[in-house]
Amino acid sequence: MSSVVELATKNGKPRHRGKVKVPHVTLAHGGGGKAMHDLIDDIFVEMFDSEGQAPLEDQARLGISSLAALGDRLAFTTDSYVVKPLDFPGGNIGKLAICGTVNDLAVGGAIPLYLSCSVIIEEGLPVDTLRMVARTMAETARDAGVKVVTGDTKVVERGACDKLFINTAGVGVIREGVDLGVDKCQPGDAILVNGLLGDHGAAILNARGDMQLSTPIESDCASLHGLIDALLSAVPRTRFLRDATRGGLATVLNEIAEASQVGIEIYEDRTPIRSEVKGFCEILGLDPLYLANEGKIVCVVPAEDAETALATLKSHPLGKEAAKIGEVNDHRAGRVVMQTVFGGRRIVDMLVGEQLPRIC
Repeated sequence: MSSVVELATKNGKPRHRGKVKVPHVTLAHGGGGKAMHDLIDDIFVEMFDSEGQAPLEDQARLGISSLAALGDRLAFTTDSYVVKPLDFPGGNIGKLAICGTVNDLAVGGAIPLYLSCSVIIEEGLPVDTLRMVARTMAETARDAGVKVVTGDTKVVERGACDKLFINTAGVGVIREGVDLGVDKCQPGDAILVNGLLGDHGAAILNARGDMQLSTPIESDCASLHGLIDALLSAVPRTRFLRDATRGGLATVLNEIAEASQVGIEIYEDRTPIRSEVKGFCEILGLDPLYLANEGKIVCVVPAEDAETALATLKSHPLGKEAAKIGEVNDHRAGRVVMQTVFGGRRIVDMLVGEQLPRIC
């Protein structure tokens, strides 16, 4: 089999695209020579192929006029992904990297447009595993309407990282008039979530083999910008949005209470958590309020817009289980309290340490 194929560039001149011939990644694939170029061509250029990659340069070049036509501010974010295991029910590290970065842009009111992808690969990783992750990233990006336009590849010795780490950065445009912030919440505001909480954290822990559930739990990993766009269109006065990833719902609520200097009260019987996740947490001594999510947002809206916001969330496929879980108040600034199903109250503090490491 030939080791190269022809790739037509924008100026019409052909460029040869390399092919990987070995089953596992070696240090040579990070050495800057032909092996590295073959890996980049075969895995990443092959999957992420777009006009922005031809000819290949050390940077993506984005038209300013096309960005300005969409809004009046740029949003720029970055995140790294070290999840263990790489593949889990409902997704893999590649899907997680795209969805996580898209969501980080969207919760600021931005239209996600462009992403970067940088990978740190452990020597010995099967090439097929890397190809699977890149394929998933490309498919997820296409479904989300974003482009992966630049990136980097590094290979490290065995034991220097755990199989594969990914860093993604994202650029989006914030629409004119959208002004969301963790410090903008006011007493009387309603707090909503778009569905069942804790699924991602439970799915990862179960995938590690720590528990063998009779009913497998899938990660909720999803790109939420379509849902968020619908919400902002229906409720333009939305105060705040945040995806409840590491630290879960409890951490986001504490960040709101501290930044806005307000109190927050939520209700246990209104907080949507899958029965399997509740049982899972009871067995392991975990609190589902702190479990990571990868497809859930916390929304704060004015009280008079709460019903409209809830109906909008429920009308979207990613918000069918949406619920109003509490309110902002002026009782004890900086404090989050839950009304329990037994009629009492308990303080929901910021998480100290990490319930589950390597969750995203």
